[in-house]
Amino acid sequence: MNKYIFTRWCTVLTITCLLWTSCTKDFKEVNVDPAKLTSVGERELPFLFSKAESAASYTSYAYQVAQNLFADLYAQYFATTVTYFPSDRYVMRYDWLATHWSMPYTQVVPQLQSIFEFSKPESPEYALANIIWVYTFHRLTDYYGPVPYFHAGATQKTIDYDAQDKIYEDFFKRLAAAVNTLKTTDKQNIFGSYDLIYGGSREKWLRFANTLRLRLALRISKVNATKARQEAEAAVADGVMTELAHDAYMIKSVKGTDINGLAGISEWNEFSMSAAMESMLKGYKDPRLAVFFQPAANTGKFSGIRNGVPTTAITTNEKNKQKNLSNIGTRWVAIVDGQWVSNQTVSQDIMHAAEAYFLRAEGALNGWNMNGTPKDLYEKGIEMSMLQWKIEDPAVISAYIQSEGKPVALDDYLQSPPVNQTVVKWGSNTATQRMQIGTQKWLALYPDGMEAWAEVRRSGYPVLYPLVSSDNSDLPVGTPIKRIPFIDLEKQTNAAAVQKAIPLLNGPDKASTRLWWDVD
Repeated sequence: MNKYIFTRWCTVLTITCLLWTSCTKDFKEVNVDPAKLTSVGERELPFLFSKAESAASYTSYAYQVAQNLFADLYAQYFATTVTYFPSDRYVMRYDWLATHWSMPYTQVVPQLQSIFEFSKPESPEYALANIIWVYTFHRLTDYYGPVPYFHAGATQKTIDYDAQDKIYEDFFKRLAAAVNTLKTTDKQNIFGSYDLIYGGSREKWLRFANTLRLRLALRISKVNATKARQEAEAAVADGVMTELAHDAYMIKSVKGTDINGLAGISEWNEFSMSAAMESMLKGYKDPRLAVFFQPAANTGKFSGIRNGVPTTAITTNEKNKQKNLSNIGTRWVAIVDGQWVSNQTVSQDIMHAAEAYFLRAEGALNGWNMNGTPKDLYEKGIEMSMLQWKIEDPAVISAYIQSEGKPVALDDYLQSPPVNQTVVKWGSNTATQRMQIGTQKWLALYPDGMEAWAEVRRSGYPVLYPLVSSDNSDLPVGTPIKRIPFIDLEKQTNAAAVQKAIPLLNGPDKASTRLWWDVD
């Protein structure tokens, strides 16, 4: 990896500087220099929305230290193949995590607050800002638990943290308000081309909001089943994603630093397919294998590596060498003239219709009205994921849905057994069906490790490999990580608030403490 870039993106100072200097598009319509904005009014709101929208998904190389070196590993989509990334062995690098923490507060909150200030609460612009607010903060709070929320963006020296259940209550209020506005507005083109996800489509944003609402309803289903059912049924009634045309992608620019983060870091070849992915994709004969990943450069085989491999095993065992492991698929990176070259302008995955079907399948299994049976919704979720990744042959899709194949043992340096025993074909009992929904949803969420890690914690599925080794005494081998402890930056600059926040955890400030919604 380019260590200069790595260090640069790990500093809060640079994150703050990037607030106005990074670029997503050539916004010629705005006759002001965005780097020199001294005041904000209604005409600047589209530009601010695009900035907030892009930063909410962790733009450019910030993606590495905000997501790839933490959630992507904890979800076991990937495993690191170099010795200088100890986060794969549960070491907390709080200097890296400063990026994950700071971007929402410096690059999302100020922009959205300006939109709130200069638009009316009943306006569609306000509604879209509310949706991005919820999307941003649910990814933040699901890392740490309590976070500064209700006073985010305030100027006082100490900013209190808020309990996660209270934050989620506000999520649903904001989403319900946004949905009501989008259902009734006459405006069809909101923020126009400045909207990097949907180009201003009112209908697609309405479905996005409801799908996010459904996602969060399932998240709280084990701690507040009544509220979860209410929100989930309302979301489905108002319309969630049901077609590929509803899928949400973030447009990435050919200019500036607003690149696809996963693609941007893939050319350094510092991580590969995880062993869990290899065991499941091969066992299911999953046609997405060759889309998600590519054969190892040295062997021509699809090969993964266990998470938490000790540094000595990385350096001394040939099977753990980068050349013998699978990088991510050619959608993101390819070998050109013997060198890895990333496709940095490929659109970034945000949310997909396939997830909505799996959420509905689980809701239906809970007895909720999801406009379909658990089995039908589950199988439709598989189909939609296949179609999303251009697997379009109906016979191939049908064969996968009816498959009774199981994850396989691996020819890795540990001769790892199958990661679990889950089959694809719809099972005969509720416990098996929940496991199947969780497993197939995990595959469909790829490469969104943030959401996948949250769902693994909440549902317990799919069953994943234990780490080979852990360098965190709070998480001995066999104990999965449950959260990120409060970071050093906050303990240094907001210490009183951090101390007040610890009782909100209902446990110590450790990576082994469960979040509010993680009870099973």
